Amino acid sequence: MRKNMASLILLLSIVLLITGCWNRRELNELGIAAAAGVDMEGGRYRLTVQVVDPGQVTAQKGASGGAPATLYTAEGDSVFEAARRLTQISPRKIYFSHLRVFLIGESLARQGIGETLDFLFRDHEFRPDFYLVVAKGASALETLKIMTPLEPVPANKLFSSLETSEINWSPSLAITLDELIDNLASSGQSPVLTALEISGDPKIGENKDNITSISTPTQLKYSGLAAFNKDKLVGWLNEQESRGYHDIHGGIKSTILHIPCPDGGKVIIESIRSSTKVKGSVMQGQPQIDIQVTAEGNVGAAGCKKLDITDPSTVPGLEKEIEEKLIKFMEAAIEKAQREFKTDIFGFGEAIHRSNPKAWKTMEKDWNEEYFTGLPINIKTDFTIRRIGMITNPVAEQIKE
Repeated sequence: MRKNMASLILLLSIVLLITGCWNRRELNELGIAAAAGVDMEGGRYRLTVQVVDPGQVTAQKGASGGAPATLYTAEGDSVFEAARRLTQISPRKIYFSHLRVFLIGESLARQGIGETLDFLFRDHEFRPDFYLVVAKGASALETLKIMTPLEPVPANKLFSSLETSEINWSPSLAITLDELIDNLASSGQSPVLTALEISGDPKIGENKDNITSISTPTQLKYSGLAAFNKDKLVGWLNEQESRGYHDIHGGIKSTILHIPCPDGGKVIIESIRSSTKVKGSVMQGQPQIDIQVTAEGNVGAAGCKKLDITDPSTVPGLEKEIEEKLIKFMEAAIEKAQREFKTDIFGFGEAIHRSNPKAWKTMEKDWNEEYFTGLPINIKTDFTIRRIGMITNPVAEQIKE
């Protein structure tokens, strides 16, 4: 009995000692970083952080009319050092756990992002669920200065816009830190990130006048994909090539396609779901890839002067044209990767690895240089139109001359 009582007293003593938050930090002592970006400037890392100003974002009355977020910038021989140097200019300790978007300047992306990613993945304050993008033709600092409409904090705009674009417009991809690290660790797939560019004059975009008129002179726009060889940026995929990449990669939720009409105008098709199967095989020592894309969609609009949807041959004809267009998108992305980038951004190496691990061991070391650039790739598509809409014939056909 005494032994049990002693154990209970010891347990209660331990519980009392560990209660409370020994390393607590009050919100009014922290600067909440919503976005951050890193550039390479003169051989040193330049870290820029977009910190939310709670007084400007939440106050209904009495706000001073200042910007909803503040930028802090510091340089260092490493990203970690630059982060610590921010304390020299920020009145609060920068807190990164609520980061939504991390920008990588083009100059740094071309030199290599491995050291930056090591810091982001290793530091306990960075949760790996934020999105990474590459600033195209600009630095991360220039991009984070742009003021945006609708969303007062630019970081929220970038986050929401990327999520919405990925769901409704397939050339964009929302890549998290976890996903990027997984691709970098794979010998059979090089990573891609969505590209972000400044549309308009960056100097105008820095001023509040950029969001006071109904037409925003300077905007931040997602524009295709950035392709990497290991951790170095090697080039860009345009909109159609990015669409082809997403078709191969799979997971397209919704997008828009158009088919030209013989007599002018076009038929707009809304793709509503898509799935992709990538199968690798090795025949007589040579690898090859088979891609099967299955998709469904609806007729969104028809601008043809003459189009009889009720004709049994019309819908199959449209489906065939869409299938051919999807193949062209994918072939364009593959050709650029094989001829220009010379790196496997699609994960074809992983497909070969899954199908024939023994053969992959002999190919892995020279995959990009020797095998991928001449890899035979067979593409098949199957597109089905499910609905044609509320009317059968185009409105243009019903308008009398």
